[in-house]
Order: sequence, then C-alpha cells, then structure tokens
Amino acid sequence: PLSPEAVPTCCWAPLAEPESPERLLERLLARLAGDPTAPHGHGCGADLLLDDIVLTHSLFLPTEQFLHQLHQHFMTALTIPSPPCWKEGEAMHRKRAVLVILLHFLETYKGILQEEEKAGKVIKDLYLLIMKDSSLYRKLEDEILKLHQLVETVELKVTDESQPPSKQVKPLFRHFRRIDSCLQTRVAFRGSDEIFCRVYMPDHSYVTIRSRLSASVQDILASVTEKLQYSDEQPTREEALILVAVASSGEKSVLQPNEECVFTTLGINSHLFACTKDTFPSLVPLPDEIQVSPGDTEIHRVEAEDVANHLTAFHWELFRCVHELEFVDYVFHGERGRRETANLELLLQRCSEVQHWVATEVLLCESLGKRAHLLKKFIKIAAVCKQNQDMLTFYAVVIGLNNAPVSRLRLTWEKLPGKFKNLFRKFENLTDPCRNHKSYREVLSRMKPPVIPFVPLILKDLTFLHEASKTLVDGLVNIEKLHSVAEKVRTIRKCRSRPLCKYRRPHWVQIREGHKCPKMSLHF
Repeated sequence: PLSPEAVPTCCWAPLAEPESPERLLERLLARLAGDPTAPHGHGCGADLLLDDIVLTHSLFLPTEQFLHQLHQHFMTALTIPSPPCWKEGEAMHRKRAVLVILLHFLETYKGILQEEEKAGKVIKDLYLLIMKDSSLYRKLEDEILKLHQLVETVELKVTDESQPPSKQVKPLFRHFRRIDSCLQTRVAFRGSDEIFCRVYMPDHSYVTIRSRLSASVQDILASVTEKLQYSDEQPTREEALILVAVASSGEKSVLQPNEECVFTTLGINSHLFACTKDTFPSLVPLPDEIQVSPGDTEIHRVEAEDVANHLTAFHWELFRCVHELEFVDYVFHGERGRRETANLELLLQRCSEVQHWVATEVLLCESLGKRAHLLKKFIKIAAVCKQNQDMLTFYAVVIGLNNAPVSRLRLTWEKLPGKFKNLFRKFENLTDPCRNHKSYREVLSRMKPPVIPFVPLILKDLTFLHEASKTLVDGLVNIEKLHSVAEKVRTIRKCRSRPLCKYRRPHWVQIREGHKCPKMSLHF
C-alpha cells in the first residue's frame, strides 16, 4: 500500500458526480477494487482520492462513523454468497480495498489515534476480523504484515488484558525555563499528556497543579480548590473560583468553565490566576513581568550564525511535532468538533515570541552604537535563517524589526551600513503580503525539503478554502474543496519529507533559569 509520503501529486480524477457523506466511502472502495491489474489494485487517481478522503473525512463524517462504515464493508465482503450484483472475485478485491484504506488511515493518523478511544475500538475489531480471515493471508501476506506492524506502532490495544502505559509528565517550554528540559529532543504533545502548571492567587502566591493538557477550566479549578484545602492559605469562607488569564499589560480575560486546552493558548507573558469575583478587580500582573531592566543580554556576545542555526534546529523540532491533521482541525474545528492542536498552537506561540524577543532586545539596548550593531546582527540572523530554509524564523525576525517602535529609531537605522539597509529592503519585499504573498510563494516554490514554512500563511490559505465554499452542497460532499484542502496539507508533508541536518549545539547556550519575557532572553 502507498504511504502518505509517496502519494503522487498528479492524475487527480474526481468522482463523476457528487455523493452524500454516507456513500462517498462506498464509491472510493468501488474505485480501489475496480482495477485489480493496476499496482496495488488501484491507480494514481485513486491514490489521490484515497489520501484526500483520509485527510479530510472529519469535515463531513466523524472518524468513528467513517471506521464503522469501513468495518461494515468488510463484513459485507465476508458474506457468503456474495451480493448478486458483484462479479466473480469481487469480494477479495473489496477486502483488499478495505485493507488499503485502513493501512493508509493508520499511516496518516499514527499517534493521534491514542486520543480516539472509540475509533481505536473500531480499528481493533476490524483488525481482529482481518487477522481471522485466512483467505487474505495467501494473497495479501505483505499487507497483513504491514497492518500488524502499524497497529503495534500506534499502540492500539488489541487485547482487553493489556494495561495502559504509565503517563509521563511533560514540560511545556512556554511554562518551564529550565535549560535541561528545553534542550531535550522534543516529542509531540497529546491531549491526554499530563503537565505541571502554576496557577497564581491575587496576592501572587501560587499552587502547582498536575493536569491533563486538554483539561477544561472546570477541571483546573477543581485541582486548584483541592490544593488550597491542604494549604495554610485556605480562605475562611468558601466562594466559587474563576480562572483568569492576566497579561503583563494588565489585560484580564475570564475563561469559561467549558474551555479546554487553555495551557497552550495563553499569550506571551500571560499567567493563570484563580480568584473570586470579589477579588477579580484587584488582579495585577506579576512584578517580574512589568519591571524591565535595560542592559546587555546574551545576544550581544554570540555570533549571528550560531543563533540562527540554533533557532532553526529548535523550530524544526517544534514543526516536526505538529501532526499534519492539526492544521485541518485548527481551521475547521467548527465542522465536526475539534481535536487538540497543542503542538500547532505552541509553534504559533513560538513565532510570536521570537517577534517580540527581537523588538525587545533592540529597544532595551541603551547605547546607540550597540543598538545599531544589534540591528545588523538580527539582519544577519534573518539572512542565515533564509539560507537554512527556515522561513518561519526569517519572517518572525523581519516582523520584529518592522515593529513600529523599532522602525521609529531613526538614528539607529541611519547608522546601519548601506549594505545591510539594502539587504533588509529585500527582506521586506520578500515578506510583503501584496498579491497574496507572491514574492514569498515564488521563493518557497524553489526550495527543496527540508523547509520550515511560514505557518500562519498556511493557516490563512486553509481559512480561505474553508470560508470560500461550503463542505456540503445540498447534502452532497464538495469533493473539489476536500481536494484543495488535502493539497495544502500535502505541501506541509513535502516540507518535512527529508530530515534536517543537525546543527552543532553552540557552547554559549547558557540560559538563566527563570528569566522571563519581557526581558526576552530567548529560551531554546
């Protein structure tokens, strides 16, 4: 069976006519089973249609229902005698088609299935059904072996006696600044992962809770209340607590009880506070968030190339951890519910953090000469990131230098050598959004993997596809829309189709523990 990485990018053959969500899978099975002489029993057009539907089916059909239909089609193929409308040998072709779809589904979803308990049960039932069909072993031995390997890889439990794996508490780089945690090889976050997080009180004391990444506000408040019951800070009268996100600017946002995944959606320099409605007006940011001390930081003492290479290596790790389906779920969450998109949200936060870090470093530099030198260094960093094909960091640095307060530093920009002024103008032209980011798209199209694209633009493109046309038209699936969405996801897949060469970790990486924004020493 064709792996997601090997899906061709040509020969797309749409269905002759639109279909309802319930019949679309049946049409796909018929196409996959229709040409047993073709490689793998299907051609290039069927491969693309298969990938389109696997990537986007959640927009019109819940995953559990999609798998139930697949299970039902396999059961029909087991029926003896076969339906009268079927030709001789079609039952085996149908079984093979179901197996091809299931294999492609497992290869695409991988670790996400650990969060889909109901879907996992259907896959387990279908897997056991396939393994019991002796007729498949003789003709599809390789596919059966691949299925067994994939089921083990995604850690689906195929026996009721198996015990769930023990949970490991993972650090979020947004919340923990310890260098030993931040320099470890990153692994993807899942909603069931457990983390430690501080929740502050109005007097700036705090409790540390252990919580699922996908926990709701109600769950977080329950953990905080339980902690307070065993502390000396327990209030004399019990009142209902509310959870508030407080930014360093003083902006306060009350979180609703049913909100989930709040840990990954916090803004830069924002913290969670638990308080009563009476104490809400008295909430103020933490002192170390609003006391800015001008002065030199580590960035003045390191080479631009070292900084750029390290940023690229770290951002590649973050980008690699984002499952391609998180892009679809992030934009289309209103269609059929939303999975956790923690890894994508962390990457977006990181992009924003780099922008603010660049601007803050320049603005905190008091000496005109040093400030001009730092400006030149950031332009060098942007140049090396572009050379590394790390367009995410490139964009973030250029946007940071285009920040209004930085742009108004007239004397600093005048002191910049002409060579660097011209280079920065080229960078501004490359990031110019005119004509739908034409300059950037042309440069990106000439890059070969590995590439770190400017992720916010991918989300913008997906949002346009989402809002420009309906997913269902008169109850029938808009196949062209699904194909366009899947094509955009395949560009992400292409960017990561080759591994990034490892950059040597610079000897200067010594990050001060607990050093937070807005001082903006960037934590890797």
